[in-house]
Amino acid sequence: MSTYFTDDHEWITVEGDVATIGITDFAQSQLGDIVFIELPDIGKTLEKGDEAAVVESVKAASEVFAPIDGDVLEVNSGLEEDPALVNSEAEGKAWFIKVKIADASQFEDLMDADAYKAHVAEQG
Repeated sequence: MSTYFTDDHEWITVEGDVATIGITDFAQSQLGDIVFIELPDIGKTLEKGDEAAVVESVKAASEVFAPIDGDVLEVNSGLEEDPALVNSEAEGKAWFIKVKIADASQFEDLMDADAYKAHVAEQG
């Protein structure tokens, strides 16, 4: 399993032709207490850069963008019932969506863990 990160603080893990997507621990810490999450419909086709989900916290609402092209196979419906799970399990149980990967070459534009740590450090 490989894990990648985006400039917008999404993480993506890859297993075969399925990618699991969520937001990073850094992102949830910047948002504060998360109170609502809107997830896409299963079957929706996402293109890289499309809005994939909306996260609302006590501070603000923020979009989660699709880091790659793909069709939504599964959503983490538990987040709609308990959105605060993202605050404690952002890079684990609180994944947002699983998509069927349409173009694996898009991973070349994403960061590995070391590059993402450097990216976060630059943001202070």
